Amino acid sequence: MRIRDILRNKGHEVATVRPDATVRELLATLAELNIGAVVVSPDGVGIAGIVSERDVVRRLHERGADLLGAPVHDIMTAEVRTCGPDADVAELRTTMTEHRIRHVPVVDEGRMVGLVSIGDVVKSAIDELETEREHLVGYLHG
Repeated sequence: MRIRDILRNKGHEVATVRPDATVRELLATLAELNIGAVVVSPDGVGIAGIVSERDVVRRLHERGADLLGAPVHDIMTAEVRTCGPDADVAELRTTMTEHRIRHVPVVDEGRMVGLVSIGDVVKSAIDELETEREHLVGYLHG
């Protein structure tokens, strides 16, 4: 299975926040959209970084409530792993597990075309196993 198959079912929309947005604005976006991470992007196409709830919690612990007025670029992860739509889901699952990454932007020809979470990747594996099981049961009872 390829990443494009996940995006076909999930959609291509990616929540973004500008690097100069405040952490308070970031938290409002996460809460409003009920998501765990957003891509930091100056224009909604390019990737400056990624920031998650976990990043916010860790920085709040370090810096206290003053963090809420700080810009997102202060807490984002600037080195973002990406993948293409033709990437193999099993390979991405391994990469995400080994590097403890929960969200990977999907980039095609230099443009962000989606975001895949570890939940999306695990769900695709479960779906594949269920389909395989159904085929085996059909074969045995066929």
